[in-house]
Amino acid sequence: MIKTASKIPLPGDLAMWVLILAELSVFALLFITYAVSRQLNPELFFNGQQLLHPIAGSLITIALLSASFFVAQSVNFYHQVKPRLAAASMWLAILCGLVYLVIKNWEYQQLIEQGIGLSTDSFFTYYYLLTIFHMFHVILGLGLLTYVAINLMKENWREGNILESISSYWHMVDLVWLILFPLLYLVH
Repeated sequence: MIKTASKIPLPGDLAMWVLILAELSVFALLFITYAVSRQLNPELFFNGQQLLHPIAGSLITIALLSASFFVAQSVNFYHQVKPRLAAASMWLAILCGLVYLVIKNWEYQQLIEQGIGLSTDSFFTYYYLLTIFHMFHVILGLGLLTYVAINLMKENWREGNILESISSYWHMVDLVWLILFPLLYLVH
């Protein structure tokens, strides 16, 4: 007897997955252009990396990974019909996302005080372009997570599809940072 593989549906809405694929495609193109530019001028990119704050980048990574953990916990609690725990986990995720924003803004401020801006050189043009574009996604994600957290506090909210869609979007934002961090801060 031949068994057929059971089809596991994608979490969330198909439209969200199309958006996630589009966003990942844009980031992939930016990563490719960054890599080509780095190959053309490795010394400039190496010198630029030396001016970044790897501890700040590491703390941002911990904050975003923690946020994703709490988002996943929120989804699990939702499916276990524990709305208060689901809401609490979502608020913790939002708090971790806010930590990201504080650290990233501090890092920008440190660079700007040194006279390093978008037009300093090619490395910093890419640095600001990539990280600000990512930050816009984090801010949008935090807005969406806040919408979900507020609704999770309503014990009769039964919009698991919205929760799954927004959680998937947040994990995409986290994934992008997991590529950005080593690309900008670590890989020489």
